[in-house]
Amino acid sequence: MREEEGESRGTIGHLAIVLHSHMPYVEGFGTYPFGEEWLFDAACRSYLPVLEVAQRLTVTVTPVLADQLEDPGTRGRLRDFLLRYRVEAAQRDVEVVDDELRPAAEAELARYRHALELLDAAGGDVLDAFRRAQHEGGIALVPSSASHAVLPMLATRAGMRLQLETGLRSHRRRFGHAAGFWLPECAYRPGLEWDLAEHGVEWFCVDQSASERPLEALTPIATEAGPVAFPIDWEAVLWLWSLGGYPSDRAHLQFHTKSMAGMRLWRIGGEPYDPAAAAAAARRQADEFAAAAAVRLRRFRDRHGRPGLLVFAIDTELLGHWWAEGPQWLAAALEAVPAHGVRLVTLDEARGVHRPEPRPLRGSSWGEGKDLRTWDSPRVADLAGAARRLELRLLRALAQGTDGGRGERAARELLALQASDWAFLDIRGDAGDYPFQRATGHAEALLEALDSARPPHPHMRAFAPDLSLSSLLQP
Repeated sequence: MREEEGESRGTIGHLAIVLHSHMPYVEGFGTYPFGEEWLFDAACRSYLPVLEVAQRLTVTVTPVLADQLEDPGTRGRLRDFLLRYRVEAAQRDVEVVDDELRPAAEAELARYRHALELLDAAGGDVLDAFRRAQHEGGIALVPSSASHAVLPMLATRAGMRLQLETGLRSHRRRFGHAAGFWLPECAYRPGLEWDLAEHGVEWFCVDQSASERPLEALTPIATEAGPVAFPIDWEAVLWLWSLGGYPSDRAHLQFHTKSMAGMRLWRIGGEPYDPAAAAAAARRQADEFAAAAAVRLRRFRDRHGRPGLLVFAIDTELLGHWWAEGPQWLAAALEAVPAHGVRLVTLDEARGVHRPEPRPLRGSSWGEGKDLRTWDSPRVADLAGAARRLELRLLRALAQGTDGGRGERAARELLALQASDWAFLDIRGDAGDYPFQRATGHAEALLEALDSARPPHPHMRAFAPDLSLSSLLQP
């Protein structure tokens, strides 16, 4: 008897919270606001406080994020940044701000001091905090492709192998075997499951909300190739990820408005931030989330006569970095969910509980329009086309006998160029010319690696250490 057939009557259904942890390769490529400071703030405000409370979650760690967190130089700069530009800056605010802003300044100081405590407890190694959560918190760590490339946009099967094999090898070395795989941007095209199966992947997530009725997402999808597809319940995601979602509550901390020292002291409503009121709002929203998840799962059970699986997937960085109260909300939600008759599961556990049903999988993503327009449209055609052309250029050079050293340098630049982040940032217009300069810089460096004997760019020293050219040399 499968577990779903023997569940206790007190369980309405199952909830799998998936946190996607990712950062493009910014180590050594600038500081404020899109270079290393972006990485450091995410580590301090998101990864460490989220992992402190994480229990029975599925958490992705993209290889390119792990590459940066593993680098000894990055670790040292992270602690210096946290101490000098966050803890000490917050302390200065506490000493000089008006009385009405002092509770907010003290809250910021407490936030960063606690992050420093968590960092030191992990020996300065944020990756160790992920490992400890894996072993002590029962979270499932899941890999992704090497540089978070939009896999349906790769030009060749060799390019697909490079992304998949490098990413999986990296994850196994750092965290051990994983059954699942995160499709970057949830970007799927029919047939991709065969590539995943070839590399031992047993499950992946998709967003089918543009082509299925909402409650259909609560049943996994069987594929002919073997891997199970877990649809994200987009209606549930919108409880948080929308203009009217939980982070937009007027009591929460305003992200964009900062003091001269770089601290956030005002709430979204415009008044001085009240930490107690914000914490109360986060707890209330956690109860609302748990209750709403129970309603959806009860509706599914009443309709189908069996428990459903609600997959709730968001970016880890939303919790803490963008939404300051996110870690508090998560801790309260994890406590509230069981009281509503909902059982928390990882997707590894869900695969053994929920029988997938065969039904069509449509090409999709979780981006704008639920298609690939963010990464493959006229506005970013130059970036998309360059990545494809240079993938073919590298393969041609290797076939003609380019030596291994130059080939490896060029392959690293190709992986960096293929990252989904550059088109995403470029089309949104939030990062100035940073994404375009990064993409063109990697394209130039790839060609230089093939055509000259100059040493590799020093800023690429920690990127894709598990790369092997054998992925590109197979017939």
